[in-house]
Amino acid sequence: MPCCQRVGRADVSLLGIDRKAAYLIPISRYMSIQFLDLKRINSAFEPALTDAVKRVIDSGIYVRGKEVERFEHDYARYIGSRCCVGVGNGFDALRLIFRAMMLNGSLREGDEVLVPANTYIATILSILENRLRPVLVDPDEETMNLDVHQLERVLTKRTRCIVVVHLYGRNGFTNELRDFSARHSIPIIEDNAQAAGCMTAGRRTGSLGYAAAHSFFPTKNLGALGDGGAVTTDDNEFAETIRTLGHYGSDRKGHNPIVGVNSRLDELQAAVLNVKLGRLDADNELRRSIANLYTQRIGNPSVVLPEIPRDRFEHVWHLYVVRCKYRDELKTFLEAQGVETAIHYPVPPHHQPSMKEFRGLNLPVTEQIHDEALSLPLHPALRQEEIERICEIVSRFGS
Repeated sequence: MPCCQRVGRADVSLLGIDRKAAYLIPISRYMSIQFLDLKRINSAFEPALTDAVKRVIDSGIYVRGKEVERFEHDYARYIGSRCCVGVGNGFDALRLIFRAMMLNGSLREGDEVLVPANTYIATILSILENRLRPVLVDPDEETMNLDVHQLERVLTKRTRCIVVVHLYGRNGFTNELRDFSARHSIPIIEDNAQAAGCMTAGRRTGSLGYAAAHSFFPTKNLGALGDGGAVTTDDNEFAETIRTLGHYGSDRKGHNPIVGVNSRLDELQAAVLNVKLGRLDADNELRRSIANLYTQRIGNPSVVLPEIPRDRFEHVWHLYVVRCKYRDELKTFLEAQGVETAIHYPVPPHHQPSMKEFRGLNLPVTEQIHDEALSLPLHPALRQEEIERICEIVSRFGS
């Protein structure tokens, strides 16, 4: 019969985590390991989550209320930006940023936007939706983030913007990128969907570019119980444009100066995020500890482990992505022994049926990553025995 043991989503004595922040979780050596156990993760926030939801229900205000106001204020302060505007989801955050840049004259239809070729397709779709032209850039093979050295090669007179994606939770905003941006007077937009809480040189990602898009999809490091997103920026006027766009183009009741859409963070999701935000740094520290354990204990020459940055705060490990030439066999091997894995992402954007215009591009690093990448389970509720079991199985693969 399963017993309960107080642990910090991995062995707290091993990881050095304060036991007061630990979860009560069931222990069973025979239980299979899910890639992401959202039920287990969210149960650790009880009864605060249920209380927050009840508070919203009892308030009778479900859209544009005090919960959203509080979250926008606290998240802006957390990120280090002057402004935060809650929107419907991370994709809306990106597409509204580009729409607002077109309204303020920063972008025009047909302008080119440099973007990593190995990002999730949503980043590229947000550019296309605004009738801008995505220019896909091969990433750095080691970090799997934007390769700044490739930018000069693809730069043209129509280049007007750069999107830096902090992929898998790793900071992609470098001094070289900042210098390139300044040298060519090209603004940087951050896709911070996977990197909530990530830092570089004492500042959080999401506060480094002109504006940043954030996602609070349930699987993210800061996850709601449904869709949610936000835009952060230091430009007050730009933030108000985002807010107006997301509210049907209305800046006050009965007045619609621009053509907008319906994209708002609702009160229920904001209330959930208000509960979780206070624990985000502690949860990210647990993710770093688990990633370190994987790196220390997985020993297999056929499996390439992700590099751990010299500054540990530059990665919040939304995903722990290994690479293997025999990726499909490794995935099958793990799943046969009860370990669920995921592929982020099986098909590169330029090979998608909807992206025929990019089909002939030569992007060898992107294609190699998509052929070899496999994500191992990594979340704050992983148990010590699960981590050890995963390490043992991966190390044994191919032997």
